[in-house]
Amino acid sequence: MKSIQAGTLESMDCLVTLTEAPAGAGIKIAITGASAARFKSAMEKKIKETLAELGVKDIEVAVQDNGALDIVLGARVEAAYARLQKEGAR
Repeated sequence: MKSIQAGTLESMDCLVTLTEAPAGAGIKIAITGASAARFKSAMEKKIKETLAELGVKDIEVAVQDNGALDIVLGARVEAAYARLQKEGAR
């Protein structure tokens, strides 16, 4: 299975890692970092919304957060998914 990353570990950013999952596996999310304890449910909601917009149903998501805003988190998920799709096309 392929994994791909987007983002950085800089302050106010996050590192998103997407890993392909078999069909029917669903979406699995793991969040660590500075804001994880406080904003985990909001971050999970943003990730699920972004994946739904992209039509993704089966994937593993790992986020290492350093205070990223929702818009940054969504953009990192989108970028990682685009990279994953590009790698799969090769």
